[in-house]
Amino acid sequence: MKIGNFDLEKDGVYIIAELSANHNGSLDNALKTIKLAKESGADAIKLQTYTAETMTLDSTKDDFMIKGGTLWDGKSLYKLYQEAYTPWEWHQELFDYAKQIGIDIFSSPFDETAVDFLETLNVSVYKIASFEITDIPLIEKVAKTGKPIILSTGIATLTDIELVINTIRNIGDNEIALLKCTSSYPAPLEEINLKTIPNLKETFNVTVGLSDHTLGTTIPIGAVSLGAKIIEKHFIADKKIGGADADFSLEPHQFKEMVSSVREIEKALGKVTYNLTPKVEKSKIFARSLYISKDIKKGDTFTKVNIRSVRPGFGLHPKYLKDILGKVSKKDYKFGDRMELEF
Repeated sequence: MKIGNFDLEKDGVYIIAELSANHNGSLDNALKTIKLAKESGADAIKLQTYTAETMTLDSTKDDFMIKGGTLWDGKSLYKLYQEAYTPWEWHQELFDYAKQIGIDIFSSPFDETAVDFLETLNVSVYKIASFEITDIPLIEKVAKTGKPIILSTGIATLTDIELVINTIRNIGDNEIALLKCTSSYPAPLEEINLKTIPNLKETFNVTVGLSDHTLGTTIPIGAVSLGAKIIEKHFIADKKIGGADADFSLEPHQFKEMVSSVREIEKALGKVTYNLTPKVEKSKIFARSLYISKDIKKGDTFTKVNIRSVRPGFGLHPKYLKDILGKVSKKDYKFGDRMELEF
């Protein structure tokens, strides 16, 4: 799968910094965050394209009030989205700036008008948010663009995932990535279930990754070790500015740490091989081998006293010890000589 010029099979893990609401209503904050994301090692910055009107109704009836132990309890949905959205009139400037400094930029559309708008910006990929994965008309609209699609599976059942994959493929779009996601903010570790990642790949034959809402940086490393090719993490310039998503976002120094760890684990994963590298071959001198531990005359019997398995590894392989013990020496040996295979 390719996203713009980035080949996920050849170029490594694609790391996305999620801007979300972390501009906190300031265009300057948004631009600064994009710059810091680039400096922190992100391959891409991701926006969210919606308005309060395209998301919900301006109602304070009980159905529209947030509750249930979230960070936003007590607010209406409309109020939350009104505070958190990224103004559409900012998008062009944000896209231009990201391209200028050399970081990919794309967005999550939350309705069909957002797709039409993002098409005018020539996005290279679309991200479908967890709560939109059941919005089949939106999925169909995105699939018809022919662009690669990244989908978060936060609230999706297996049946939901099957439906959305079949919907996209039936339209003719086969560039699909599924991100394991836990739609809790922040997400508790015992609900992450990283083992689902390789199963998603095996079940649906797609690129897989992780959209992470935990508080730390360790979970993405575990995901990469299980085959994740995309990591998405909320990013904020400084938590002091606050905002709807600040509590579960990474600051630049944390994001850098995560990126560094991901790149290290990529190198360490390597490939399946049982061949020894030149460095490891040299280390074999510290293995054990058979040496003479007491002077031996021709005709003496080999015993555990006069022959031992010790370091270094220049002598005879220890597997021969049982064959040698009790046999009679055919020559003289001095203490410290390498044992030879006489039989």
